[in-house]
Amino acid sequence: MTDTLGRIADALERLAPPPVPVPSFAEAAAYVWHPDPDRLEAVETVSRVDLMQLIGIDRARQILLDNTLQFARGFGANNALLWGARGMGKSSLVKAVHAEAVAQDLPLVLVEIAREDLGSVGRLLAILGHEAGRRFLLFADDLSFSHDDTQYKSLKAVLDGGISGRPGNVILYATSNRRHLMPRDMIDNERATAIHPGEAVEEKVSLSDRFGLWLGFHPCSQDEYLAMVEGYCAAYGVTVAPDTLRAEAIEWQATRGARSGRVAWQFFTDLAGRHGIAV
Repeated sequence: MTDTLGRIADALERLAPPPVPVPSFAEAAAYVWHPDPDRLEAVETVSRVDLMQLIGIDRARQILLDNTLQFARGFGANNALLWGARGMGKSSLVKAVHAEAVAQDLPLVLVEIAREDLGSVGRLLAILGHEAGRRFLLFADDLSFSHDDTQYKSLKAVLDGGISGRPGNVILYATSNRRHLMPRDMIDNERATAIHPGEAVEEKVSLSDRFGLWLGFHPCSQDEYLAMVEGYCAAYGVTVAPDTLRAEAIEWQATRGARSGRVAWQFFTDLAGRHGIAV
């Protein structure tokens, strides 16, 4: 009899996994969510650039900073979708505004969740919702969905919260190269083949409508690209003759076939290395 009860207890324990270990959130200002088993992994040093080094996106920078500080102070704020050109600082801006809130000693914790882990977001929200003394910035980077992808339904739980509501101490910032989080050709294809074209993509396209803030990032001009390079040089103390710097920066972006904040940083990394400066 005792052996039978023991086996039943072991079976129940396997069916009901132990509670998720919840960190104190005092050891770090940023965490990464990992499911199966559920856990929050502390990130001691976040890879990011200073807020004021994000040049050419002044309007988006100020809007997102204001929204973030409002939320961190316990006031009303919107979920935000940062969409547009690659390498123009979408992810960097999210991490930079979080750093600014932390610098102001506000209780804002950054929690990154991968797109493929969105199915577990309900469990994550349940954990964060019980930490009333802190505010959480949930960060989903480089989001996009295909026609057979159901992860977007989990994302709606963050934005709408269902009947339980999204915890008041959690906000979501997402980045994407696509304004509607799905390929343009997929939208056109579903509209062309559906009996009711308007309804065919309504559910997925409406996902982006659930973000209160839409911040667009567009390819930069040559002047903006050069200003980014000059800003990095000033920040790290790299001194180069203006004509030489301009010529080398333009040659670098020409070989890449693109201009962006990322390309500016890659050029500066090479430049700093040649001048014996660590970045």
